[in-house]
Amino acid sequence: MQPMVRAFGAALASSALVLGMSPLASAAPEGQPEFPVGAIDWKPCAEVPTVDCGFLELPIDYAKPNGEKFKLAVSRRKATDQSQRIGAMVINPGGPGGSGVDFGMYADKYFSKEISDKFDIIGFDPRGVARSQPIKCSADLLRKQPSEYPKTEAEFNQLVAFNKELRADCRKQSGSIFDHASTFDVANDIDSIRRALGEKKINYYGVSYGTIMGQHYAAQYGRNIRAMIIDSNMDHSLGTWKFLETEARGAQDMFNEWVKWNDRTPSSPLYGKDVRKIWKDLLAKAARGELTYPDGTKMTPENLGSMVVGMGYGPAFKQFAQRVKELSEGAPVAASAFAEGETFENPFAGIFCNDYNLRVSSWGEYRALNAMENRVAPDTLGSSIGHGAMMGCVGFPKATNPQRPLKIKNAPKILMTNSRYDTATVYEWAVNAHRQTRDTTVFVTYEGWGHGVYDRSECTLKINDEYLVSLKLPRNGTTCAAVEPPAQASILSEKPKIAGPF
Repeated sequence: MQPMVRAFGAALASSALVLGMSPLASAAPEGQPEFPVGAIDWKPCAEVPTVDCGFLELPIDYAKPNGEKFKLAVSRRKATDQSQRIGAMVINPGGPGGSGVDFGMYADKYFSKEISDKFDIIGFDPRGVARSQPIKCSADLLRKQPSEYPKTEAEFNQLVAFNKELRADCRKQSGSIFDHASTFDVANDIDSIRRALGEKKINYYGVSYGTIMGQHYAAQYGRNIRAMIIDSNMDHSLGTWKFLETEARGAQDMFNEWVKWNDRTPSSPLYGKDVRKIWKDLLAKAARGELTYPDGTKMTPENLGSMVVGMGYGPAFKQFAQRVKELSEGAPVAASAFAEGETFENPFAGIFCNDYNLRVSSWGEYRALNAMENRVAPDTLGSSIGHGAMMGCVGFPKATNPQRPLKIKNAPKILMTNSRYDTATVYEWAVNAHRQTRDTTVFVTYEGWGHGVYDRSECTLKINDEYLVSLKLPRNGTTCAAVEPPAQASILSEKPKIAGPF
């Protein structure tokens, strides 16, 4: 994954209609007024006609249900064996910025046949994303983004000023949805989907940033859940220091695991070589400005570190070893992409910066944080994801949905899973989220590598599917053994290109 300037989301366009009223009008969460929810007028999706697509009209601000509305894009892949249908399962692939409509259209390539047979799989583009009134910013402005690794106080202040200008631009380009795109709002949308579908209870599968949606939904609407899997978990309780520290440690751990893999794997392009020395030499070359992109810009040591983070999603151990070998032998650095156009979809600014109050108040505080992440992760210079998320919100006002301990009541047992080694949603996050919800979550660890657990092994697949189908859960603390990474990257390793860092 090449992290792009604020390019944490990409999307497509779709069209459908909403009309009619749902017979269900469930109570709204505490403090929110009740309001009628429309039914979804399903039509064949243009991209996959065997899947239904539609829109659900919802309030931008749930505190003002009769105020301004937006259209939430939804997809439905009907259970292929209606005689065995269990119910509806709402899914989300993460991001922030991943298209759940797309995820739903191709869900049969992700979930097992048993799940596709027995569940209507419901995808949705969260508010501010893709087809759901996307948050947009001026592409010309995004191209002027200063480095998120300032070297002087003047450069830090320049980034603060840029972020303030960017936020104002995004709000102007996007309208009022920008101020109401937090995951707290998304949880209300998920229950509106449930009501529109006419379901008393729903099932939910969320991976990566989709786990925050699941956590919020369980906290607000636990009584409306039949089964929930939150796979590769965010921790919505961490302050700035701990957020950055845990992400950095996850990046360094993945680098160490990659080194071990090279040492034990004869098919590795770097087998039998001093991998740590090769990497150290590359970092030194980058620091001297000797690694250059095709457009003439210099690759920094931090850029090299970001390659480790991206490699960890798959994990793409072999492909990364080949790339490192080529770079060490003088091959050119691959170009990074950027979208062209008058505006560019940028949900990160309205979603993550309202979900996480990671604010760096001064140059001095930044220097301390940066020194810490470099100390924790000397081979990757911290985590490009953690660092970019923090610096992407510098200069923003306080978050509307800030971090807090996770409290889930009135919900059935929830299955929580995580890989031991994951550069996006690090293992420590899942451990901490489970610690906060011991009475309502059952935690399963995949002892291997990569982002996303669902079908990492026969063990993980069996646990996930048995729970969804029969509500059978393993003992809390169950582990599934690591499986050596395949030569080709998994489907989840491609997700950062269309979704986001988490």
